Amino acid sequence: MKIAQIAPLYESVPPKYYGGTERVISYLTEELVLSGHDVTLFASGDSVTNARLCPITHRALRLDTHSIDPVADHIFMAEQVFKKAREFEIIHSHIDYIPYPLYRRMKTPHVTTLHGRLDIPNLHNLYQEYDDIPLVSISNYQRLPLSWVNWTATVYHGLPHDLYEYREKKGEYLAFIGRISPEKRVDFAIEIARKVDMPLKIAAKVDKVDKDYFETVILPLLDQPFIEYIGEIGEAQKNDFLGNAYALLFPIDWPEPFGLVMIEAMACGTPVIARLHGAVPEVMEQGITGFIVKDIEGAAQAVKEVSTLSRQRCREVFEEKFTAQRMAKNYLEVYEKLIDRKKTYRNIRFHRDPV
Repeated sequence: MKIAQIAPLYESVPPKYYGGTERVISYLTEELVLSGHDVTLFASGDSVTNARLCPITHRALRLDTHSIDPVADHIFMAEQVFKKAREFEIIHSHIDYIPYPLYRRMKTPHVTTLHGRLDIPNLHNLYQEYDDIPLVSISNYQRLPLSWVNWTATVYHGLPHDLYEYREKKGEYLAFIGRISPEKRVDFAIEIARKVDMPLKIAAKVDKVDKDYFETVILPLLDQPFIEYIGEIGEAQKNDFLGNAYALLFPIDWPEPFGLVMIEAMACGTPVIARLHGAVPEVMEQGITGFIVKDIEGAAQAVKEVSTLSRQRCREVFEEKFTAQRMAKNYLEVYEKLIDRKKTYRNIRFHRDPV
């Protein structure tokens, strides 16, 4: 199958550091290539892939000091995809709604995976207009604000089977990884670690938009003996960071559409303690791969019960539900369905309106 993957340009594919969406696109692309498909990846020029790379920018926009208007680059990419559309059997987009006006006028079957939150008021009018665009959700929870649009499937994220190493022995510290922002609640993680008197290692980036929050709210909390702030880490460091942890703290305070770090921890055999928000109940299995809690007190109690969980079972659940191979298989089913639907539509039109 000839497949186009359309990636955001903010990070490379895979990203050098933080970047969940771009990592998922990379895992999917490489798995499709491994399965024998002809894949073209539209992405930044510093991306690394076994697919055919169609570079749109010289490098990831986050690392490009000359990038002033990222929307311009994404509109340019959408136009390039549109021009080459007939070269592909299916076009799989990960850049939200920017290409919709072009995709609506395109004969090649296409699908868009939405990776972010959808509870944004002004999305309502947009998706009322573009309710014909085929969409994939990354969790069933993610769909709720726009439950009436053209959903074709829910496909959970997946990781390469051998990306993370299973660690049978539990570590002696709690881990927090991701972004330092109000909705991620690293302050809650710090309070949980303080309550249970355990070391906490924080591996997290600070975006420009969150710099003031970091300096005024979080930085003063880091000056405590049980906290080790590591900063942003890359893929190579995450294996040890997550695998050697006692548990991962995921104390989010927002409608999380998936939560990639949860399955990363599970791949290492590390249980997760997560707050009850968003898609957490879809990804987590209560009392199996960790504990779902409502507040800091519940999380502190869950830390005390982590030793009752099987790290091996955490890894088994990852292998059963969250591998890249499974993700690629599910997406191929979506592609085939959309291609068949397009063929059926063309045949109907041909028989009704012969030229």
